[in-house]
Amino acid sequence: MIEKRDFYINGQWVAPASSNDFEVIDPSTESPCAVISLGGEADTNAAVAAAKAALPGWMATPVEDRIALVEKLIAIYETRTEDLAQAMSAEMGAPIDMARTQQAGAGSYHLQNFIRAAKNFAFEHPLGDHAPNDRIIHEAVGVAALITPWNWPMNQITLKVGAAAIAGCTMVLKPSEQSPLNAMIFAEMMDEAGFPPGVFNLVNGDGAGVGTQLSSHPDIDMVSFTGSTRAGTAISKAAADTLKKVHLELGGKGANVIFEDADEKAVKRGVLHMMNNTGQSCNAPSRMLVQKGIYDQAVEEAAAVAAKVEVGPASKEGRHIGPVVNELQWNKIQDLIQKGIDEGARLVAGGTGRPDGLNKGFYVKPTVFADVNNQMTIAREEIFGPVLSIIPFETEEEAIEIANDTPYGLTNYVQTQDANRANRMARKLRAGMIEMNGKSRSAGSPFGGMKQSGNGREGGSWGIEDFLEIKAVGGWAAE
Repeated sequence: MIEKRDFYINGQWVAPASSNDFEVIDPSTESPCAVISLGGEADTNAAVAAAKAALPGWMATPVEDRIALVEKLIAIYETRTEDLAQAMSAEMGAPIDMARTQQAGAGSYHLQNFIRAAKNFAFEHPLGDHAPNDRIIHEAVGVAALITPWNWPMNQITLKVGAAAIAGCTMVLKPSEQSPLNAMIFAEMMDEAGFPPGVFNLVNGDGAGVGTQLSSHPDIDMVSFTGSTRAGTAISKAAADTLKKVHLELGGKGANVIFEDADEKAVKRGVLHMMNNTGQSCNAPSRMLVQKGIYDQAVEEAAAVAAKVEVGPASKEGRHIGPVVNELQWNKIQDLIQKGIDEGARLVAGGTGRPDGLNKGFYVKPTVFADVNNQMTIAREEIFGPVLSIIPFETEEEAIEIANDTPYGLTNYVQTQDANRANRMARKLRAGMIEMNGKSRSAGSPFGGMKQSGNGREGGSWGIEDFLEIKAVGGWAAE
C-alpha cells in the first residue's frame, strides 16, 4: 500500500494543514491501495493564493514559452506512462493493458493536440479589414479550479491543465479522491517540466469540502468540472454568488441508432463500445435503437457478444473489463439492473450479482436488456456500468424522437449506409457530438454536450478558448 502523500502548492510538496486521512480502495480486491489526506479550507486557500500570486507573471509569459513548457511536459509524460497506468489500474480498476493504451495514452494525445492548436491560434488579431484600428485580444480568464473525475482521470486532467496552461491561466487541481494517485504523479511531472511556482497546484479533497470551497472562492475566476450532472448543478449554484465562469462536462445517455442498412459489424461494435471501461464513460452508447426489420437479429447478436465479454481483475493482462470503481457505484448499478427487470424489460444477458467465479471485488455482469421503452428507468438514468438497453423503432422520425427524448445531449451514434440519411440525422440529433458508422472524431475535435450534459468544449482550439476572455480594443496604435 502506498503511504500518505502531501499536496503540491506553490512549487513544493507541503503537508496538509490538518490531518484527514482517506483510504483509496482497489476495486478489484476491495482492499486499500493508498492513503491520502483530504484538504481543508486552509489548504484550499493556500493553493488559491499561490495561483493568484503567480497569475500576472504567467499571463505575461509569451505564449511561445508556455507552449515550450507543455512540449517539455509531453516528453516527461512519455517516461512516466507505466507509472500512470499502474496507478489508474489499482485505484479505479482499469485493466492494466487498457490503462497503458487508452487511459495513459489519452493524456499525451490531448497535450499534443493542444500544441498543434496553440501554434495556429491567433491570441491577438485585428477585428477586420473594415476596422484596422480595432484589436481583439484573447486573454487568460485568470485562476482556474480544475475538478476532475475518477473514470478517465488522466484524460480529464490533461484536457484541463493543457488548455489552461497554454491560455495563461494559473490553476488549482482537485482530482477525484477515488483516483488521486495518477494526479500526484502528474504533479511530479509538472514540477520536473519547470512550470513556475504557483502556476499549477494540487489539493486532494472531496466534493463537499475542497470542491465546494473552490467553487465558491472569491479568488477563483473559473471552474472547469467533469462529473455527474447532480454535482455540476451544485457547483453552478456555489459559483453563482461570485459570477465566475463555469465549464461543465457532465453525464450522458447516448443513443446508438442502428438502421436496417447498417454494416454487419454495427451491433457488435456498439456492444463492445458500451462495455469499454466497464461502461464508466459519459459518452457510452447506452441506448441501442434498432430498426424493427433487424431488431430480433440484433438482440440475439448483442446478447451473444455481451456473453463473451470477460470480466477480471485490473492487474490481469488481456482484453477483459475490470470492476466498477467502488461499492457505492456497484450497489447503484445492481439496483438499476433490478429496476429494469421489475419494469418489464427483457434481460437477455447478464443480470444482478457478480460474474461467476468472482466473489470479491466490485464486478458487474455485462448486461443487455431488450424490449426497452424510452420511459423505463434504465433508459432515462445514466447507469455508469456495463448495462445496455435495446429499444426498437420503425421510422427515421421515430428514431430521432426517441434519441432526443432525454435530458442529456452528449454523444449520439448513427449506423447507416445511406449518406443523406446520416447527414439528416447529424443535423437533427440534439447532442454535442455525433459519430457515424464507427468512425471516431478526429484529433482536436471539440468534446462536450448540450442540455444536462453540460456546456463548453474540451480539446484542441475550442478547449483553449474556454480558458480565455475576449478583450476588444478600439484605437489600437500601430507598433
